[in-house]
Amino acid sequence: MPIIKSAIKRAKQTVVRRERNVATKRALKEAVKAFTAKPTTATLSAAQSAIDTAVKKNVLNKNTASRRKALLSKTAKAAGVKITATKKAAPKAAPKAAAKPAATKAAAKPAAKKAPAKKPAAKKPAAK
Repeated sequence: MPIIKSAIKRAKQTVVRRERNVATKRALKEAVKAFTAKPTTATLSAAQSAIDTAVKKNVLNKNTASRRKALLSKTAKAAGVKITATKKAAPKAAPKAAAKPAATKAAAKPAAKKAPAKKPAAKKPAAK
């Protein structure tokens, strides 16, 4: 056991981080096993999502994740699972409430008067 205060804190932090990483890895393995057992679009999506989450949390290297996702896609293709690119549709702008006529808007806000233009400051003569 460490004696130094900072080393004690480090040991505690390591335990917490390890638990978090192990949980992420476990979720990843479960998702991949679920896909292997029953290859469907939903399980493929869940497995790829778990891989992306592991990369985001720095549990898995980016290139390793890419390789594993490629292997999943290859397995899915061999199993005859349709891989569909799911792009999220842009949210449609909600139509604005009934707009008031332009005449009432103009009447509500009086036109602002322009401020008079300021004269430029006089320049000092150059010192010789």
